[in-house]
Amino acid sequence: MRVLNKNTYSKGKQFDDLPERIIQFGEGNFLRGFVDWMIHQMNKKGLFQGRVVAIQPTPFGKVVPKLNAQDGLYTVALRGIDQAEVVDQTEVISSISRGINPYTNWAEVLKVAENKEVQFVFSNTTEAGLDYRKEVYDPNQSPLSFPGKLTAFLYHRYIKLGGNWKTGMMIFPCELLENNGDLLKELVLQIATDWQLPESFAQWIKQHNRFCNTLVDRIVTGFPKDSLEEFRERLGYEDQLLTVGEPYHLFAIEADMETTQAIPFHQAELNVHWDDTRLFRELKVRILNGAHTILFSVAFLSGANTVIETMKDPILREYVHRVIYDEILPAVSVEPIKKKSFADSVIERFVNPYTQHKLLDLGLNATFKYKVRVLPTLLDVTRGGEIPHLICFSLASLIAFYQGTRWDGNQMIGIRQQDEYLIRDEQETLEFFNTVWQGYEGKSEQVNQVVHTVLKNEMLWGRNLLEIPYLENSVSYSLNQIMKLGVKKAIDQLLQV
Repeated sequence: MRVLNKNTYSKGKQFDDLPERIIQFGEGNFLRGFVDWMIHQMNKKGLFQGRVVAIQPTPFGKVVPKLNAQDGLYTVALRGIDQAEVVDQTEVISSISRGINPYTNWAEVLKVAENKEVQFVFSNTTEAGLDYRKEVYDPNQSPLSFPGKLTAFLYHRYIKLGGNWKTGMMIFPCELLENNGDLLKELVLQIATDWQLPESFAQWIKQHNRFCNTLVDRIVTGFPKDSLEEFRERLGYEDQLLTVGEPYHLFAIEADMETTQAIPFHQAELNVHWDDTRLFRELKVRILNGAHTILFSVAFLSGANTVIETMKDPILREYVHRVIYDEILPAVSVEPIKKKSFADSVIERFVNPYTQHKLLDLGLNATFKYKVRVLPTLLDVTRGGEIPHLICFSLASLIAFYQGTRWDGNQMIGIRQQDEYLIRDEQETLEFFNTVWQGYEGKSEQVNQVVHTVLKNEMLWGRNLLEIPYLENSVSYSLNQIMKLGVKKAIDQLLQV
């Protein structure tokens, strides 16, 4: 079967003459199925006329070689329900010009910094990617962190092109953190101070680079391993980067008029809002992302592998419904009609039969996600003197999920019903949970000690959770039930109360 590239796809060269205008830190499923898909829609309508250079975020990435082998081409399949209509469509996206591995070709990344036509930065390095990491500056070598890469990239641009308003960039971090643009700007300035870069560079960052707060929303499940043969037959070609997502998309961006005119997403009839992101964030992060993070460990340890499998199970579906409507919604500071409507749409998206959203993918860096997406709701509810027992149960199941049984190199392996699974998180977090669970022999008092140690770890949560009244008792009770009965029976019992 032919492989997707410019030689086998006749339309693959239609945008070859467009200049590179965007540098993108990240090349994963989400960015390709969201931002790059949007750039392609604008290019088709002649609204943007630019392409993307995709930068590999980690030393162990595997996407860039595939991306370059396919000449930057890949297929996006959008499947689901949109305004009560079934959508099942595919499209070859040609907005990416090339990918670069910065760890082997940092000089090529710096050449992009020297290109005056490259005016935009996009990123999606997971929430954990917008974190401070102290690194040594070497102009000839890529930093490991994304903020470090961006700082080095901008400094090289500043040196080569000069520090004026014409050389500044418009920067759109897509990580799901509140005020992500402001946070990224602070990180860049902190790193510039660490590296003892000139004060004039810091002033250029502050005055002539726009760091936009954003909120993104689209479920992108990525490569469809389970239906690969179906797609091969349907497409008639081999695509190693085939990306599946839902039709729904939303991009909220806080930006000035000049930025909105420079990259006019809205003119391409895309669901982009140049507005305050707070309303969208409150709804999306608390309800959609919060529910994802709450359900993933409960459902996975109950035997489900995807969100749709979760919603087909009566017990798990009841758990998801009640945790959203009974415990999350009361803590969301949005008018009742809007938050109820959004919650209903989330349930509709969860039962999309085309979306095979893997629970283990939702579990990537799950402790950090829990801190950002769920902990604010938990804190709001407990301030009112109540304990959200279903959310507490999810915290207990999260702790159970991190009970590793062995190490495979630097990776920790857990076990579910005799099947092993990979626990993916920062090394420090994995080592912490490994220590916490060490020596566990099935005794109730040991479970209580595990909970006590986890809740008081400020590295994980940003605060000591033992200070929350009755939280330790609720989580300890749930974790004891989980260890005795298993998650499925334990949640069934809790729902009967």
